Amino acid sequence: MTSGLELTLLLLGSAVLGVVAFRMLHLPPMLGYLAVGVLIGPHALQLADNGPTTHALAEFGVVFLMFSIGLEFSLAQLRAMRRIVFGLGLAQVTLTILLTMLVAFLSPRLPAPLNVGWQAALALGGALAMSSTAIVSKMLTERLELESEHGRRIIGILLFQDLAVVPLLILIPSLARPAEELAMNLGWAAVKAAGVLALLLFFGQKWMRRWFTVVAKRRSQELFMLNLLLVTLGAAWITERAGLSMALGAFVAGMLISETQYKHQVEEDIKPFRDVLLGLFFISIGMLLNLELVLANWWLVLALLVLPVLLKFALIAALAKAFGSSDGVAMRTGLALAQAGEFGFVLLNLASGSKLIDPFLIQLVLASMVLSMLVAPFVIANMDRIAMKVASNEWMLQSLQLTQIASRTMAAQKHVIIAGFGRSGQSLATLLSEEKLPWYALDLDPERVQEARAAGANVSYGDCSRREALIAAGINRASALVITFADTRLALKVLHLVHELAPKLPVIVRAHDDTELDILKRAGATEVVPEALESSLMLASHALVVMGVPLRRVVHRVQAARDERYASLRGFFHGAGDVREDPEHSYVRLHSVVLADDAGGVGRCIGDLGLDEVGAEVTALRRGNQRIEPDQDTELRAGDVVVLRGTGMAVSRAEGRLLR
Repeated sequence: MTSGLELTLLLLGSAVLGVVAFRMLHLPPMLGYLAVGVLIGPHALQLADNGPTTHALAEFGVVFLMFSIGLEFSLAQLRAMRRIVFGLGLAQVTLTILLTMLVAFLSPRLPAPLNVGWQAALALGGALAMSSTAIVSKMLTERLELESEHGRRIIGILLFQDLAVVPLLILIPSLARPAEELAMNLGWAAVKAAGVLALLLFFGQKWMRRWFTVVAKRRSQELFMLNLLLVTLGAAWITERAGLSMALGAFVAGMLISETQYKHQVEEDIKPFRDVLLGLFFISIGMLLNLELVLANWWLVLALLVLPVLLKFALIAALAKAFGSSDGVAMRTGLALAQAGEFGFVLLNLASGSKLIDPFLIQLVLASMVLSMLVAPFVIANMDRIAMKVASNEWMLQSLQLTQIASRTMAAQKHVIIAGFGRSGQSLATLLSEEKLPWYALDLDPERVQEARAAGANVSYGDCSRREALIAAGINRASALVITFADTRLALKVLHLVHELAPKLPVIVRAHDDTELDILKRAGATEVVPEALESSLMLASHALVVMGVPLRRVVHRVQAARDERYASLRGFFHGAGDVREDPEHSYVRLHSVVLADDAGGVGRCIGDLGLDEVGAEVTALRRGNQRIEPDQDTELRAGDVVVLRGTGMAVSRAEGRLLR
């Protein structure tokens, strides 16, 4: 009999190994959790089962997930996107459920496990209607497509899917009741839901903001966190006692907090609980999968993978087209949302617990959903290529777009191409205009482009990471290119194209910090402007002026730091809050090493240690209360504090040479 502690350690250890493996393969962590669940579950290694402890942890994962969805629930956002959310999103979820029920109705001759009633078909349709918010939103963010035309439609549909889970969580358990009691049960569930929601919303709106203000004024992070957990689990307990889902109460709690000024703080505080417990939920889902049964019926799994994905793609693409999208946008929307999603597992698990669906069919559907999510990243990465090949008018639209860009820049000479017209791009454009210097901008946000063009700005909708867009913008006639977005991956792609098309063109690149400076410089950037270092320079310059340092000297120091490519500022002492996801430790850091009496570097000159051979350098040396500017001939003594600069690996090796 496995104890609660042993089970928890097994789940956590397996989760860590699974996520590490899948992150190394550049696949979503969620798939790592599912794979771990399959491996340690009762149908494989039999290390764990879906007992009460596992089930409780998994259920809390869903609670915190619904709480996070509630935090993102914004009435203003819904009003702004109401046509997409309550038009396109509602149609997608409703028609997917109805289509699933129609297929079940038209297939009465299938074998018993596959021949399901309308209740099971409704539950299956709800599960299949969901798409993976985690996978899709992450990939759209990486591709800078959240604000694109298809990106807005995708996010709008995902938002409605998240909202649709709430009534489905109430509806699905009621479907398991006898048919003659169904109407009464649904009506009673609706009455209870309305009463509890009215109670929570009415009293919650009155006291939530006040109570959080009272707690926040105590200035205790521990108290704030305890209060957050109390509110979340308290609301979940209220809805559970009313015979409803715990997740519904958590959703309402998140929605109430989203209307307060503490929303962003709560998002950060709740994230560790949500991610850990949600990971355990996906492990519990993986435990349900019987690989032996799935492999024995692989053709059924394949059919349940291909048919729902194709039908869902066709349905979403057709709906997007009906709502005014072009063929290319409709295809991209359908391709991005054709896979299964996290809430699909939640609803499938709920249907399984309610005995609505035969366990055999649960296994097949579960396997097909996991496979669809595994394929999703590759489909989304290539959806542009697919849309260009299949959509007949996509080439024409792309050509028209490039023609418009070319016609507007035809007469431009020695102009500055601005890649990205956000705040930084617009500020640059303003300064260039004041200096009477010509410029032209490319941006992927259609609303921003439309508003800016209406105001007379020289901006067009275009992707600066595409060769054709840069040529149309007149890259061969331009005097400079400025990349105003801090995305190193896309910036490197643009630099590669510039190197091919106009190798002598000066390119100025914005970066987050100095970790990407050398990479971008090697890729051909003329200048790299790290936000973190520039903000440090501005803070320092204002502080020096306030302290009475002459302005001329301050300007000289700032310019000197820039002239030496920020060398004096690069690297800093890292603390617990500066941990980054960088297994190679490629960012530059500072590290202090104290030389004990028996340290290998004592009595030797810095130059004799060969620290430069491992990529590190000594930037400072403190001896007692004295700070010494070191050189290669400086002899080290016991008690010296040596400040090293270099990557994490280089600093580690240099420390070894100093101490061994």
